[in-house]
Amino acid sequence: MLIIPLNLGNKVPLYEQIYEFIKKEIKTGKLPVATKLPSSRNLAQSLQISRSTVELAYQQLISEGYIESIPKSGYYVQGIADLIQITERKKALGKEKVEKVKRLRYDFSPFAVDLSEFPFHTWRKLSNQCMNDMNQSLFLLGENQGDHSLREAIVAYLHSSRGVKVEASQVIVGAGADYLLVLLSQIFGNDQIIAMENPVYKRAYRIFQGVPYPIQPITVNTDGISIEELMNTDATVVYVTPSHQYPLGAVMPIKRRLELLQWAAKGDNRYIIEDDHDSEFRYKGKPIPSLQGIDENDRVIYLGTFSRAIAPAIRMGFMVLPQRLYQVYKDKYSFYASTVSRIDQAIVCEFLNGGYFERHVNKMRKRYKMKHDLLLHELKSYEDNITITGENAGLHIVVSFHTSLTEEEILKKVRKKEIELYPLSKHYITDYKPTYPTFLMGFANLSEELIIEGVNLLMKELF
Repeated sequence: MLIIPLNLGNKVPLYEQIYEFIKKEIKTGKLPVATKLPSSRNLAQSLQISRSTVELAYQQLISEGYIESIPKSGYYVQGIADLIQITERKKALGKEKVEKVKRLRYDFSPFAVDLSEFPFHTWRKLSNQCMNDMNQSLFLLGENQGDHSLREAIVAYLHSSRGVKVEASQVIVGAGADYLLVLLSQIFGNDQIIAMENPVYKRAYRIFQGVPYPIQPITVNTDGISIEELMNTDATVVYVTPSHQYPLGAVMPIKRRLELLQWAAKGDNRYIIEDDHDSEFRYKGKPIPSLQGIDENDRVIYLGTFSRAIAPAIRMGFMVLPQRLYQVYKDKYSFYASTVSRIDQAIVCEFLNGGYFERHVNKMRKRYKMKHDLLLHELKSYEDNITITGENAGLHIVVSFHTSLTEEEILKKVRKKEIELYPLSKHYITDYKPTYPTFLMGFANLSEELIIEGVNLLMKELF
């Protein structure tokens, strides 16, 4: 059992004391790579504190890459120098085996981004500028919600690009969506039933499952989450990705959005979590306004991130709370310290205010559209053997292969050619039995040459 000395009289929050202790143990080598940490329940019982406090500390460590969560297994220490990527742990004679990943040449990851166009010179310039202009102030404790100047910049961006109606006081900045969802679960309390899209963004599912909340899986069709199914549940909160349903890629039309808002308005304590994870990248039609922007009853919790639009390592997300939930946060949980470095906050703030972010997004939208169109063009030659969906937005498409091969057989076969695919089945809450094996195919991190080579190799293996 991990022994963590907590100081209950200290002004530092308990979750932060746990986070700092484990981080130090990892950095000094006292907790080696692949060490299994206690479950959040066991550690909470040992320390005689709430489980949600431990979850908050663990999620922060996950966000910063010190530990990882493996479904149905637990929390494990990662290598802090990114020298080892842990993909599999097998128990043998009480010992755990750690294997290194060989990155495959044609990795169609739906999670990756293209960093070849990242404005390193601008980022360096803004970093130097922030340090020169603000100097020592950046090393002092900032506001717990995130620095006001950054929240004001986020408000301006959300209003102009997504039509979000918000004041800076409602914005909370945190180290990624995972941390913000854990914080949100504390604001909600325990008496919630969560409805979630099925298939779903599995990390969000695992966070809510770990609270634990009862979860109601709701079918997703071509227009998004089924309102009819939702109305037949006793859910009080629904989690959706309306601008680009993850992973199927459906874009929720305005009629379905209004129906969802009507569902929320019919209950005194119903809320919608709108995860707007990659709304910047839409390739057909005009941008669809956010749910929050058309909500007249203040029932939408808006989640956004800079990880997709800027870079994953930024680890910066933001949450917009309805006034009623913000009051709960202010009264009970505003003592939590900000989990994002003030230096990073200052750089992102200048990146937004200086117009650099908008220019970068516009450039990347064009670049991603070119790769997106190239992938579709290469697949078009095989249209009799495949079905493509979810191609109007985001950084991946969904491809079903009309073959008698199973999902496992396809993965084994294509990996021999250094091709990595990502099964759709992994994103379902319930059992998934597709007509044909179906995969997510991302394109962001592949060059045009690798997209062409990868598709041709893939199809030669399968057909």
